[in-house]
Order: sequence, then structure tokens, then C-alpha cells
Amino acid sequence: MAGCVLALLPSTWTYAAAGGQVGDVAQAPERDVAIVFGAGLWGGEPTPYLARRLDAAAELYRAGKVRVVLVTGDNGREDYDEPDAMRGYLVRHGVPDKHVVSDYAGFDTWDSCVRAKKIFGVDRAVLISQGFHIRRAVALCDAAGVEGFGVGVDDVHDATWYYGGAREVFAASKAALDAALKPDPHFLGEREKGVTEALADGAGR
Repeated sequence: MAGCVLALLPSTWTYAAAGGQVGDVAQAPERDVAIVFGAGLWGGEPTPYLARRLDAAAELYRAGKVRVVLVTGDNGREDYDEPDAMRGYLVRHGVPDKHVVSDYAGFDTWDSCVRAKKIFGVDRAVLISQGFHIRRAVALCDAAGVEGFGVGVDDVHDATWYYGGAREVFAASKAALDAALKPDPHFLGEREKGVTEALADGAGR
């Protein structure tokens, strides 16, 4: 029993850290930036799960609730480029290309949050992911210095959804360590002006 309690403590932390900062698109506050976390590609295009995250970002943009969308994902191989696939999807769904900023080194949630703060200068954002992941994203971004409101995207409760929920129990342990130890991301690099320039361009509302 003690082992079970200890195993669930990190998940409890993510729920406590996220507090009341999770809701749906309608409840999202106005923020300059939305951050969409990668969720894989099929044949070079966003998976259905990732597409629904991007749909939520496009909806927030069209509603004037966000001005810039920062897409963060894996481009660790030449033949695998999540951010560009995400950008293309958003552009096809009405978000101007100049108002989409790509983070090509968002290899996991912690890296994405740290890079949003240190590389792109984001202090506050609407975070977009599936419900099983969004509280961890809010907790990690808060630890990285990004005040986030999480939009938990509804999805079909299929095998992938249940796998994602189960995986969160283990992922929360890594998240708690990341929040406590604050390691550098896999790749940090130089400060980028993409978000600042998109906002200066008069993005969104």
C-alpha cells in the first residue's frame, strides 16, 4: 500500500500544481501565445490526436483569444519534422503562416516549456494537449517559469487514450524530477525572436 501511495504522489502533484488552471476552449483566457505540444505524425501528417490539438489552437486564434501559436515538437531526424507538419495544418485551417512559430527541439514536455521561456521569451500562454497530459504540461511550464492555462482537448476514449492515461502515472515521476532539478533541455541554443516578431507584426486581435 505504501508503494502505491508513493507511486501516485507525482500524479497528485501535477493535479495540485495545475490547480484551477485547466479548462476548455471556451474557458481559456486571452493570452498572446498558445503552445501546442507535438503528438506524433502519420505519413508526415499530424496524428488524429495532434490534429485535435491544432484544431483547438486554430479555434482560439479565430476567436481572438491568442495572437501567436508556438508549435513545439520533434525534428531530431531529417525525415521527421513535427513542427513543420503542425505549421502546415494550422495554415490550412486559417492561421496565417507569419503567426505560427516553430520550436524544432521540443523533444519532451519539459524541453518545450523551458525553451518557450528561455528561447522564445514566453511568460504566459494557453497550453494545448489532451486531457490526460494537460495537467502535467501546466505543472512543468509553471516550474519552467511559464504561467499556463491548460486546454484539455476532448478525444475518443480508445486504446490510445487509455494508454496515454496509464503512461502519465510514470511520466509524472519524471516530471516531478524535472521540476525539482530543472535540467537543461536536450538542446537549448540561442534566443529566437519568432514570437516577439510575430506579436510586433500585429498578430491576432
